[in-house]
Amino acid sequence: MGARGLSGFAGPVTMVLMTSAQRSDSELNRQNSTTRPKNSHRAKASWPVYAAGVIVAGFVAGFVSLFFLQDSLAALGIPDPGRLTTFGLPFFRGVAWIFMALAVGSYLSSAFFISPSVPEGDNSRLIEAPLSVDGHVASRTGTIAAWAVAATALVEVPLVMSDISGTPFVDVLNPQMMSMALEQVATARAWLWTAGIAALVAIGGMLSRRWASQPLLFAGSIAMLIPLGMEGHSAAGGDHDYGTNTFLWHLLFMLLWVGGLLGLIAHGRRLGPDMTTAVRRYSNIALACFIAMGITGVINAAVRIEFSDWFTTRYGLIVVAKTVLTVALGVFGVLHRTRTIPQLAARPALFIRVAVVEVLVMAATVGVAITMGRTPPPPPRDPNLSTMAVELGYDLEVAPTVTNVWTMFRFDIMFGTIAMLLAGFYGYALYRLRRRGLTWSAGRTAWWMLGCATLFVVMSTGIGIYIPAMYSMHMLGHMILSMVVPLFLVLGAPLTLIMEAFQPGEPGRPGIHDWAEALTKSKVLAVVTNPFVNVIQFLIFFYVVYLSFPLYEVAISEHAGHVIMNWIFIISGYVYFWEVIGPDPLPKRAPTYVRLAILFASLPLHMFAGVYLMQLTRILGETFYSGLGLPWDIDLYQDQRVGGGIAWGFGQFPLVVVFGRLFIEWLREDRSEAVRHDAKADIDGDADIEEYNKMLAALASDGNTNRFRER
Repeated sequence: MGARGLSGFAGPVTMVLMTSAQRSDSELNRQNSTTRPKNSHRAKASWPVYAAGVIVAGFVAGFVSLFFLQDSLAALGIPDPGRLTTFGLPFFRGVAWIFMALAVGSYLSSAFFISPSVPEGDNSRLIEAPLSVDGHVASRTGTIAAWAVAATALVEVPLVMSDISGTPFVDVLNPQMMSMALEQVATARAWLWTAGIAALVAIGGMLSRRWASQPLLFAGSIAMLIPLGMEGHSAAGGDHDYGTNTFLWHLLFMLLWVGGLLGLIAHGRRLGPDMTTAVRRYSNIALACFIAMGITGVINAAVRIEFSDWFTTRYGLIVVAKTVLTVALGVFGVLHRTRTIPQLAARPALFIRVAVVEVLVMAATVGVAITMGRTPPPPPRDPNLSTMAVELGYDLEVAPTVTNVWTMFRFDIMFGTIAMLLAGFYGYALYRLRRRGLTWSAGRTAWWMLGCATLFVVMSTGIGIYIPAMYSMHMLGHMILSMVVPLFLVLGAPLTLIMEAFQPGEPGRPGIHDWAEALTKSKVLAVVTNPFVNVIQFLIFFYVVYLSFPLYEVAISEHAGHVIMNWIFIISGYVYFWEVIGPDPLPKRAPTYVRLAILFASLPLHMFAGVYLMQLTRILGETFYSGLGLPWDIDLYQDQRVGGGIAWGFGQFPLVVVFGRLFIEWLREDRSEAVRHDAKADIDGDADIEEYNKMLAALASDGNTNRFRER
């Protein structure tokens, strides 16, 4: 009964995808019929591959849950909600993840694998290029997949409530139960957030016809995983900061790996052009994904269970099964690199056949991984975790001081990794620049590396460790992440380095150089970096976060809130300083005097908020901070005043650096203008001055005439 009901729901979604794919392939055949040789192979629809991946992932997850995990749930005293929920919950999770991967992979293809129809083959005009036929088909596939994610995510909301409450699925389909699910069940809210993000991406995909929108849709499709990545076993218990951050990285690389291959298979079955280029680009991504998934998977499993539990518990056995399947996928990668890719030009069908089998193994891996969310993990190493360890993921033993914050160390898997990746990519770009025989400013390199080092050190030492526990340390971290790290990174001019380190792509086939150049001409970036908009975005996050009391308390009480706030601080600060003093080009940069005015207008407003916080009598986040049970006496009101003082005084640091840069730039502009006028005078013999003198003489002559008439 349950399986038939689920199949009935999945059918319409699959048929929509099938019908669209068939229409897309028919259009492609008509487009290419005049250019393809008569004896060439016909383009093939890709919906059977999508359907197979959905079915394998869904049924593997459903059957493992139904027959392998039901006893575990009964042993924990969880009421049986019925087979419809027991099978349907993991089934639709598997379906949702495959559709999510398909959306990511399709937009990845339309943005970076498939060349758009660049006007006249001029890659400098990439930002205005419409999608090619293949790119349009890939983008439309991503749009349909996003709608499918939204639909399955909405189905997951009542399924989660049914599973948690032990109530049959049909009985929870009423407003009262749904309201309770969204108010009290974090996982249900996460699925609702995912549905909302997926719907926005799908609407954007329906409206997009140009390449410029595809990178944004790709980023939006990745954002669908964030709410789900913040929930589950990784977000609970000790070391949950490690568990959640590694889980997010794991999911990101899983979607890129699976989705990228789905997009590549579809492109190959459509007989799309430049398949060799697309495969080469995906191959590099797949290798990085395999390494990253292995590392994050091991760390995440080590956080959750002891190694001795791997073979003695059901949760451990699922981890082992997932590990074996991941290793098998690594074998497929080796097979591609050694066999199918070298023969790609002569035997493209061989690559597609092996890739289809690989996708099915990936789908089975996803299905097995899905069951981990419903499998009770072994008991924690320490069953008596403190409130602090539960809330933060770790214990704090002593109060922070000026010295001890620099001697403490706890690697931040999110921002510490980002810092190392940014430094590594910059170094690789410098290496490519040297190979081209070009030079690069040592000052810019120093600024960038200083920014990466600051991000790494601050987030992995005492400041980052104490940020979730104390208002003053939170504010210090905020100031560094929004005013110091972005300032240093902006002065490194990364986009300019990319455009110099990488050569432009072949005409009509843009590469990383052309993507970076297109970003500097983006209309979205032009709006965001408009002086008025830029000041608003830089200030609004500060005022909204700290003056909206409920929002701040909700944000600090969840690990997801801390991660999201830190990302907002960094991105907002980077955009602000990029427009004010960044050496990288922008679509339209305001004159220097306007940027000086922006600086003097925005930073005092930022400091005013610090004065307000110093005088505020209400303690922000009082319930959360007092509930941590810090082992030293802390005056929350005084700590908040210290935080307000940090916000007030920290603006002086960027003011000095930014004002100095802008003043020097203003002098250079003035000097350049003077040189230009001198050069013009040498050519035309001071014609401008002669015209000016004639005008003055004419005015004087008119004045004398008027005075004579008056007499």
